[in-house]
Amino acid sequence: MPDFARLRELRATNPGAVAEAAAARITRPLLNDGRLMLIAADHPARGALGVRGDHLAMADRYELLTRLVTALDRPGVDGVLGTADVLEDLLLLGALDGKVAIGSMNRGGLQGSAFEIDDRFTGYDAASVGRMGFDGGKMLLRIDLKDPATVRTLESAATAVDDLAALRKIAMVEPFLSARRPDGKIGNDLSTEAVARSVAIASGLGGTSAYTWLKLPVVADMETVMAATTLPTLLLGGDPSGSPEETYASWGRALSVPGVRGLVVGRALLYPPDGDVAAAVDTAVSLVRGAGVAA
Repeated sequence: MPDFARLRELRATNPGAVAEAAAARITRPLLNDGRLMLIAADHPARGALGVRGDHLAMADRYELLTRLVTALDRPGVDGVLGTADVLEDLLLLGALDGKVAIGSMNRGGLQGSAFEIDDRFTGYDAASVGRMGFDGGKMLLRIDLKDPATVRTLESAATAVDDLAALRKIAMVEPFLSARRPDGKIGNDLSTEAVARSVAIASGLGGTSAYTWLKLPVVADMETVMAATTLPTLLLGGDPSGSPEETYASWGRALSVPGVRGLVVGRALLYPPDGDVAAAVDTAVSLVRGAGVAA
């Protein structure tokens, strides 16, 4: 069990402990065997707390951290993607040594808000990613062709791509073609055509793509989607729905497509239906490592 009493004490009495832990953290190369298995934990900062029928599943920070520590301790898990509050908790718990760490950058498009498509950069920026010694920054890029706020996100993402590249840090871009539905909620178009189009837009952001990676949803025709880019790509686990067996099978098929390097999965592994985080993570790792690197 993580030492939460010590974590709370450090948070209250020694704010400098975060910087000290970051400076002392044992780092590693981004890629060891050409594959990446990352755990995503940046949902809460956008107000997205639900998993399946439980709308507050991720609201309990202690439960989330316990599950994250369990996941990060499994063999083959390379690292984690999260906002500053989560990554700093993990730093203070000693869970980030030897792990890849990706900072989540734009969390301003709060789930269910009138301004949701305006994904302003309210989390990490390139300078703070560099200062913490992390490996890169991730940005959500929802493109609503009927919402003028989209261009602000495009511009901010392009700037972040350039700023991260200047520091030789990975810019992980997660693009979607999105639209507001009649019920007022934002929906993502997961058709092959829409995802391929979002890939083309995301790939062209900034003055260089040398450090750009893509984070893409799994769709039926991943071959067509991956033909749209030469950039290294990780698969997005997405909202957990359907049976785990169906989900794992779709990941396995997509992982064999050339250009796909691994998975970034959060809720589907941290909150599996049977509650066995270790088993869910081990299954995902076996898919990532078993697929091999597609040329």
